[in-house]
Amino acid sequence: MLVSGERASSGERPSGEVRASGEVRAADRTPASGGARFDLPEVDAFTRPYWDAAAEGRLLIRHCAGCDRAHHYPREFCPHCWSEDVRWRPASGHATLYTWSVVHRNDLPPFGERVPYVAAVVDLAEGPRMMTEVVECEDDALWIGMGLEVTFRAGVPVFRPRSGAVRPPSSAVPSPSSASKTTS
Repeated sequence: MLVSGERASSGERPSGEVRASGEVRAADRTPASGGARFDLPEVDAFTRPYWDAAAEGRLLIRHCAGCDRAHHYPREFCPHCWSEDVRWRPASGHATLYTWSVVHRNDLPPFGERVPYVAAVVDLAEGPRMMTEVVECEDDALWIGMGLEVTFRAGVPVFRPRSGAVRPPSSAVPSPSSASKTTS
C-alpha cells in the first residue's frame, strides 16, 4: 500500500478518495469487490496543484505564455511550441462532447461496479481535449457536440449535461444507434 507522497514502484496505485493534501482516505482504499483501485491518480509534486484544485471542485489546465494556448494532460512544457513558460490556470468547466463509448464490462475495480458507464472525450471550452466520464445522463440521450459541465467524483473531474443543453434536430447530428441501423 502506498503512503501519501510515495510513488508506485511495481504498478501499485494509491486508492481511495484523494484529499486536498493529496492523501487518500483510508475508508475508500478498496472497492466492495476488494483489491486495488485503478481510478485514482498518482499524485506527485508536479500534479498536486491540479488534484488539490479538483478536491476543492475546481478544474485547472496548463496554459502556455509563449503561444497563448492551453493543453491537457498536464505537462511541464507546451506541446505546441515547446516553451517551458507554462502555468496552471482555472478552466471554465464547460465542454462539448467529442465522442463516447458505453462500457458494459470492465474487470478493474471499481469500474466493474459502475457498469454500464460512459467513457468519453470532451473538448474543453479553452481548447484541449480531455478523457473523462459522462455522468447523470442516459447513454441514448448523448449527442456529439452536447454541452457539458464539470463536476467531481472523489476528487476526479467528470462531466454531466450542461443545464439547458438542447439536442439539435435528429437530421443534424447522427446518433451512434441510428448510424448502425439498417432498413430493408
